[in-house]
Amino acid sequence: MKTCAQGSLNLLEMARFSNARIFQASTSEVYGDPETHPQHEGYRGSVNPVGPRACYDEGKRCAETLFLNYYRQHKVPVKVGRIFNTYGPYMRSNDGRVVPNLIGQALRNRPLTIYGDGNQTRSFCYVDDLIDAAQRFMATPDEVPVPLNLGNPAEITMLELADTIIALTGSRSRITFRPLPVDDPIRRCPDISHAREKLGWTPSTPFVEGLRRTIDYFESTLMAKGQTPSKAMTGS
Repeated sequence: MKTCAQGSLNLLEMARFSNARIFQASTSEVYGDPETHPQHEGYRGSVNPVGPRACYDEGKRCAETLFLNYYRQHKVPVKVGRIFNTYGPYMRSNDGRVVPNLIGQALRNRPLTIYGDGNQTRSFCYVDDLIDAAQRFMATPDEVPVPLNLGNPAEITMLELADTIIALTGSRSRITFRPLPVDDPIRRCPDISHAREKLGWTPSTPFVEGLRRTIDYFESTLMAKGQTPSKAMTGS
């Protein structure tokens, strides 16, 4: 919460006094567990302000308020991008996100952990596409400060994600199920019509291709650490 609020305030003050343009990496979490699908920028969200995820959800919502107020009051040129699930090479293996978690488990032939029944959805955007969107957004005129959804509207269930990773890695892993965490969103998918209109942008990397590149990165990382990925070394 302090990072989102106080950290944003510090950077906004720096941008104000150095006449800099500033981009906020906001998040689809501002929509909470959405009641509208897909999520568009005008939707105000369904967030539990006292739940275990609230420090992040409400922190990012607070940061958006600060950014837009700095634009209104001090004319700081701000851009707010609501980033949906992003993946790709150089993710940390232990950062807790579903893509590195499942890839790491699959490469070690360990059970893939799925929370809930696996039918909850996410929309994954390859990192190169996301960077392209952010660069285009930063190049727009100062009078375009409104939040924009930045993500891939192609929706996939967690079970489909796990099955795809098993197939691409050649893993012998099975799927195990654990209880769904409190306030974990059931569906997550961006409406990117505004990004298409204002940025001329649409994600271009096919999910399987992006996932294959990400798996290759984690496979090489394991080998560099002297660990044996399932596919590369066993021929399975």
